[in-house]
Amino acid sequence: MTAPHVSLPGDPTHLLPPPDHLSSPVTGWTRAHWEAMADRLLDGLLPYATRGLAQYRLPGPASHSGPWSDGLEGFARSFLLAAFRIAGSDGRVGPALIERYAAGLAAGTDPHGDERWPPITDRAQPMVEAASIAIALHESRRWLWDHLDDRVRGHVTDWLGGFVGADVNDSNWRLFQVIAEEFLASVGAPHRRAEIDAGLARLDDWYRGGGWYTDGDGRKFDYYNAWALHLYPVLWARIAGPRANPETVARHRTRLREFLAVHQHFFGSDGAPVHQGRSLTYRFGTTAPLWAGALADATPLPPGRTRRLASGALKHFAERGVPDERGLLSLGWYRSFRPVTQPYSGPASPYWASKAFLGLLLPADHPVWTAPEEPAPVDTADVRLALPAPGWLLHSTAADGIVRLVNHGSDRFPPPPATAEESPHYTRFAYSSATAPETPDPTAQAPATGPDNHLALLGPDGTPSPRGRIHPLGASGNRAASWHRALGHRVETVSVVHGPWEVRVHHLDVPPGTPVREGGWAVADDTAPPVALTGPGRASARRADGLTSAITGLYGWDAAQSSVVTALDANAVGRHSATPVLELGDAGRLLVTLVVLGAGPDALRTGAAASVAEDGTVQIRFPDGTRERVLPGLSDASEPTPGPAPEGTS
Repeated sequence: MTAPHVSLPGDPTHLLPPPDHLSSPVTGWTRAHWEAMADRLLDGLLPYATRGLAQYRLPGPASHSGPWSDGLEGFARSFLLAAFRIAGSDGRVGPALIERYAAGLAAGTDPHGDERWPPITDRAQPMVEAASIAIALHESRRWLWDHLDDRVRGHVTDWLGGFVGADVNDSNWRLFQVIAEEFLASVGAPHRRAEIDAGLARLDDWYRGGGWYTDGDGRKFDYYNAWALHLYPVLWARIAGPRANPETVARHRTRLREFLAVHQHFFGSDGAPVHQGRSLTYRFGTTAPLWAGALADATPLPPGRTRRLASGALKHFAERGVPDERGLLSLGWYRSFRPVTQPYSGPASPYWASKAFLGLLLPADHPVWTAPEEPAPVDTADVRLALPAPGWLLHSTAADGIVRLVNHGSDRFPPPPATAEESPHYTRFAYSSATAPETPDPTAQAPATGPDNHLALLGPDGTPSPRGRIHPLGASGNRAASWHRALGHRVETVSVVHGPWEVRVHHLDVPPGTPVREGGWAVADDTAPPVALTGPGRASARRADGLTSAITGLYGWDAAQSSVVTALDANAVGRHSATPVLELGDAGRLLVTLVVLGAGPDALRTGAAASVAEDGTVQIRFPDGTRERVLPGLSDASEPTPGPAPEGTS
């Protein structure tokens, strides 16, 4: 019997093909599912197109660039998706799709037209969108660019030519200039080779090893490493063709291959990416480098695993109402949730997720589409992986499919003495594929620094200290360490992980009587508040499906008060959120805390303990009896144990 087709969320007129569990035993999704999702997203935009099809004015608050720029963003980012769909089907799509974007190009680049796009000027948002347009024009060249009349082609190159000689933000934006000017070179239009070369050279300045770039100077590690800093060099090489320096291309491919060996560990068994960093409303855009690796023959992953990871992420969001009932990608994670966005986020910003559909450029008979799906690392074994460049430590557990990221290195602050506003998406001690940090609306009357995954000194009025700039002390084996200043005092922390557990050893250089608060993970749900439990030196919050966050004071917390802090509409995962917390009136000089996030029986398992030897060595016993020790003096004391290969067990 033929399996029934499945309606996409919110719209019964758009149907997914039946699942194919023979070729895709994990997700059931195939290339046809990707094409159906692409069509759904493109069709959902049509009601919001302007008359000349040059802009898409989606509902919602404007970005700080304003509605004119936001309308261009709607065109450019959806054009990227349309180009992948057109080229991936060898042009065998409805002619209306090609005509729609040809008309929009003509109207948008007409310098005297009513729907003309804002010009490309120094450090302005159109620079971002120009790169998407250049990529889309290249990939759909045979079906679109080659059929535009000379007048329109002249208008397009004149508009893109605004990049030549322009001042560009010193970040991933340098690659937008590289892409746009390389396209101009490919069509014989004016460009500056020196600017292309300088942008690529700047990328080399930001490389920190292990496949990791920082997005500009400082310690700015996040998904821009995935959907920008690794992705654009691959797309640039496709545009440049024989003009590309072979050594440069080879260097980028080597780095991408190394990165993908790690990036595959950032997805939970349910497909959810680890929730860390900015621009998270791009959602399944996190899968773009997986496809780029296959496209550039620069991946260590088997083709069936590439598809399993990418399809898992797309399916994860589709099953949670993305796109929404209108067929739109809202500003949020699952539901609309503005605190997960940035000032530059406009109603069409989420369509950078179009990069996830890069895999459609690979032909239908390519192994990434035909090979049987293979399990992801998190599906089969516990994984522990130290990432020294960003100062991170990953630990995932196959029993519940959760990936946890311990953060001792990424804060997104510019180099000192410059300062920046703290973000909960960077300065928490940990992030995961099953949770999001508490992120209250900045206009609401709520503390700027939430309690989750944070150690705060409390000021005289009870205001919690932020973590601020993170100074990494290393990541190796099953541990990572860093220090930061809180209310002017130095706080050093080493994290030791084992299975679903993390033990944090805090050395605090604080005067007597300093109050302190530490929180575990924030768990959230749309349907009901998590169930809270408290006891002496411990607290937990449990979601209806069993996902549990717990915190236990192992040393120095004897007089602590335990509680569970609840919030409403402060978390991207769900409306009701809860964080287990310990609070102490006098912090002392040493605190040892056990935190756990899990969906199995280990989440509330007892038996953990900590003691301190005469020389200051901290002896740790995990709930399963495993023992570790942390030597005094964190800069050289984490006593790293040899870490396993990325797919080894804890």
